[in-house]
Amino acid sequence: MEYKVIIIGSGPAGIFAALTLAELGVKPALLLEKGRDLNERERAKSEDMLCGWGGAGAYSDGKLTLSGEVGGLLGEYLDKEALRKVLGKADEIWVAHGAPTQVYGDISPRVQELADRARLASLELIPTRIRHIGTENCQRILHRLRKSLEGRIEVRTGCEVKRVEEENGEIRGLTLADGTSLKSRVIVAAPGRSGAAWMKSQADALGLTTKASAVDIGIRVELPAPVLKEITDITYESKLIYFSKTFDDKVRTFCMNPYGEVVIEKNGDIITVNGHSYAGRRSDNSNFAILVSSAFTEPFDDPIAYGLYIARLANLLGGGAIIQRLGDLLAGRRGTRERIDRCLTRPTLGDATPGDLSFVFPYRHLLSIIEMLQALEKLAPGVYSRHTLLYGVEVKLYSNRIQVSPELETEVRNLFAIGDGAGITRGLLQASASGILAARAIAERLVS
Repeated sequence: MEYKVIIIGSGPAGIFAALTLAELGVKPALLLEKGRDLNERERAKSEDMLCGWGGAGAYSDGKLTLSGEVGGLLGEYLDKEALRKVLGKADEIWVAHGAPTQVYGDISPRVQELADRARLASLELIPTRIRHIGTENCQRILHRLRKSLEGRIEVRTGCEVKRVEEENGEIRGLTLADGTSLKSRVIVAAPGRSGAAWMKSQADALGLTTKASAVDIGIRVELPAPVLKEITDITYESKLIYFSKTFDDKVRTFCMNPYGEVVIEKNGDIITVNGHSYAGRRSDNSNFAILVSSAFTEPFDDPIAYGLYIARLANLLGGGAIIQRLGDLLAGRRGTRERIDRCLTRPTLGDATPGDLSFVFPYRHLLSIIEMLQALEKLAPGVYSRHTLLYGVEVKLYSNRIQVSPELETEVRNLFAIGDGAGITRGLLQASASGILAARAIAERLVS
């Protein structure tokens, strides 16, 4: 059997590509997923954390960023109005499948006042509109998306793709890990975060042009929720940018979780930290990441390896994630269990090992993080408290960026690359939108 379209990966990009192809009547189409189906995935297992039906989004806290300025690079392929429309379409589908109707961060006098105060603290507030699904609701919505595809798109889980096949610069099909060959006129590669290495290997084998992406390295900050309450009540998640005085490096806040929890994230043998917030339950704390964007000089061109090195160093020193009070870091003292127990901020992640983050981060990164905390103190008094907890490390490994057309087609005809795994997006909504964008172009080509 020859398919018209085969989609590789069932994260948001792959799912929304499949939904759009089904709506436009493109068949037969097949969606392949290397990992397990949603009802078979277990969060505690590292192989299921990022891989399987729903991708990394299955265990995220489900933030849909409605503003085109953040969450990906689709703005480089579309004008503002076109981007707004495709993001709106993706958001509409999420809401139709159960995402809440409430949106945070709409432009208002309070948001403008917060932005003005941020400027006085040498910070830039990036206005963003966010729809928050909540960690406990993501899987319910993904189940509904799965049901929407039943009888319309063939889905195979536990089905790994070994390589994509081309001939004379045009796609011909693919070969599965078990040796099976499948023919298809079009292939959509949507491998997600967990498939970044696979995507890079395919790009190399096919001779595609790629570009190394930056790596963001930093910490997860946890503090009493009242410290950030004014900010989170207005914006839910504030995206703040700072340029360090000493090195002029870009430092930013990321993934703010009001009344949330700090969690472990496993990627193979690497343990990092992340943060979640739930729609239906609250902790006493809020958390957010501070990330330093690392730029390197030639001849070094493997920022992902550098980020993994920092994560492995933390794992080596702490046996996993490390926790330390800000006061102890500034005083040159390592964290101990006794010091953590005396901390006024009660940690939500009990598995972190008290340690010393100064042994993990290069001086450049550590100083930039401290400067960012000092700037945030001017905006939200209490951030730079000795009782603020720091967890390490948080590393955002962005995939090598594949060169694509405005329709997200690669240099091999009829091979499309979308979502986080292709280095095109960095969040749920833009990943979803990339699937819609590619599917529309494919449908127009196959129908005409």
